[in-house]
Amino acid sequence: MENGTDITEFILLGFSVIDESRFFLFLLIFTVYIVTISANIFIVILIKIDIRLHKPMYFFIGGLSFLEIWYPSVTVPRLFWAILTKEDSISFVGCLTQFYFHFSFGVIQHFLLAIMAYDRYVAVCIPLRYLLILSPDVCFKLLWGSWVFGFIVIIVICLQIFNLSFCFHNKIDHYYCDFAPLVKLSCSKTSNVEKLFFATACFVILGCFLVIIMSYVFIIRTLMRFPSSEGRHKTFSTCASHLAVVVLFYSTSIFMFIRPNAGDLIHLNKIFSIFPSIVTPLLNPLIYTLRNQEVKNAIKKAVKRIEIKHLHEATINPVKD
Repeated sequence: MENGTDITEFILLGFSVIDESRFFLFLLIFTVYIVTISANIFIVILIKIDIRLHKPMYFFIGGLSFLEIWYPSVTVPRLFWAILTKEDSISFVGCLTQFYFHFSFGVIQHFLLAIMAYDRYVAVCIPLRYLLILSPDVCFKLLWGSWVFGFIVIIVICLQIFNLSFCFHNKIDHYYCDFAPLVKLSCSKTSNVEKLFFATACFVILGCFLVIIMSYVFIIRTLMRFPSSEGRHKTFSTCASHLAVVVLFYSTSIFMFIRPNAGDLIHLNKIFSIFPSIVTPLLNPLIYTLRNQEVKNAIKKAVKRIEIKHLHEATINPVKD
């Protein structure tokens, strides 16, 4: 069916809050967003400048932090604008663009988490060949491939949505252009695009999740052969940060997308979508920082370097009375 859309814009209903609470909601989300972006930029720069972190594991952590700079930026700034100005409209093209980038970045994150699980599998189960298997060239190709494939996967779904007709209602019960509430407004037959979206979600989410599960099965089996519990604990601690991020991200993704008739729980989807879109990008750098000794040492070294630099500048440029 050719696009017969009469509607030129949609209304994002967002969150129902009274006027007195709008400023506090804006302040809360703005603070979380700024901290998220700053923390992820800091992790990327830290991994770039500290030679001790030039390892495959930190290369992928840097790639994840770089992604987390862009992932919330697709939806959160638009939410700021709606809260402050009460301007809830978004053009049809703008809605599809937001949908495309939001879900593309989501797909990329699934791929990255699967790649990071494979990285931990090689490090624990094949340690002597770790740097050979995950050479800088291989790491770059894996990272680049996840971005390319993530952008390609969502194109077909976007084209299917573009070919739908939206004739009557234009109010989307969400704070961004999510799939279920968007398709629900269409006056076209949507069964094909819903099946395609469900199949794609199963392929991406469950496929990547299977890679992660298999990686940790082999990791745990290898750890059971370690002679001491201290050695098992020390080795598994290198996987704990990644595992925590996986549990947080996949628990919400599976609930939101791996079920038929996702539109039945649209209101719950709107609440749960806060976690992968806003909360997870904030927690990722904190988890990797607090649970990783090498990252903490690199941060201490960077802070000490800054302090020495300021002390040196103060020495050669004393403050005059």
